Amino acid sequence: MNRIIISVTNDLATDQRVIKTCDCFNELGYDILLIGRKLKNSPELKFPFKTIRFKLLFNNGFLFYAEYNLRLFVELLFRKKTVLYANDLDTLLPNYLISRLSSSKLIYDSHEYFTEVPELITRPRVRAFWLKIEKYIFPNLKNVVTVNHKIAEIYKNKYKVPVTVIRNIPKPYAIKKTDSFSIIEKGQKFIIYQGSLNLGRGLELMIDSMLHLKGYKLLIVGDGDISGKLKNQVERLHLQDQVVFLGRILPNKLKIITRQAELGLSLEEDLGLNYRYCLPNKVFDYIYAGIPILVSDLPVLKELLGENKIGTFLRDRSPEVLAAQIENMVLNKHEFSNGIEKAKAKYNWNNEQKTLVNFINEIE
Repeated sequence: MNRIIISVTNDLATDQRVIKTCDCFNELGYDILLIGRKLKNSPELKFPFKTIRFKLLFNNGFLFYAEYNLRLFVELLFRKKTVLYANDLDTLLPNYLISRLSSSKLIYDSHEYFTEVPELITRPRVRAFWLKIEKYIFPNLKNVVTVNHKIAEIYKNKYKVPVTVIRNIPKPYAIKKTDSFSIIEKGQKFIIYQGSLNLGRGLELMIDSMLHLKGYKLLIVGDGDISGKLKNQVERLHLQDQVVFLGRILPNKLKIITRQAELGLSLEEDLGLNYRYCLPNKVFDYIYAGIPILVSDLPVLKELLGENKIGTFLRDRSPEVLAAQIENMVLNKHEFSNGIEKAKAKYNWNNEQKTLVNFINEIE
């Protein structure tokens, strides 16, 4: 049986793209080992494949990446493997080196345009380090996937390698009417943001807009580098009764929460090419939850709206305009219902999985 080792730097619990990828390899008969890390509050895992989660001494910064990559290199070195699957640039180096030492096939899955994320754009020395790794390895890659056509196009033009697009679309699912997970009191209108709490996600703007939305609550689902800063902002503005931080929620519970929202927000700022050409996972999660979306005025997101009547884009990045658009969309959200239902049928993981299976069958 072919053994594939899939590696990622998160704790595995909520990474739906990685889980769907593992499920696909599982259906193809691969023996799977998924490697991530274990954090202080990481939930227990129940997957139909083997997992390893490193307990690390460092959980951020250079020392984290150094420790994780060293641990990953050693783990990969002494494991049986046919295929190595590196998720994002921060796992690529050890996977690449081991693939050369062992003649294993290597797949690189770029979940984003890593060297253009805002956290690196503002830190030129750190960004230069990751760019050196990318430029050293990428031209030698044969099997690359990424999340949308614009990022694929950039990589193809820059490194002259083929890149396959696998969008991070949810698996079709049904939620029973009896399923409930009560967060907000009955009858209370709320809007939702789900995803990482990092620089450039528009979260500060969302919080400021709540000053003009007295009849609403904002649910923020996720965690990240600026969690503390955002909570301080909420306290400073005395919005503790309107803004609710839920932290990280397991996917099954999150689906139930999201479908109860009035609309979903994805307000990334144009801070580098990664966000400029983003197609966030949460956008498809909102579609599958049956709620309209309010997104940034960015190319790929506007393209999605142009093809599907599922929401609108933010016309001005001011709290007053955002609040007014939210109220207008909620008042007229029935106008998006038909477009959302059509989008559910159109953007389907079953279709993406066919592309992934064809890609797997042709890896070199």
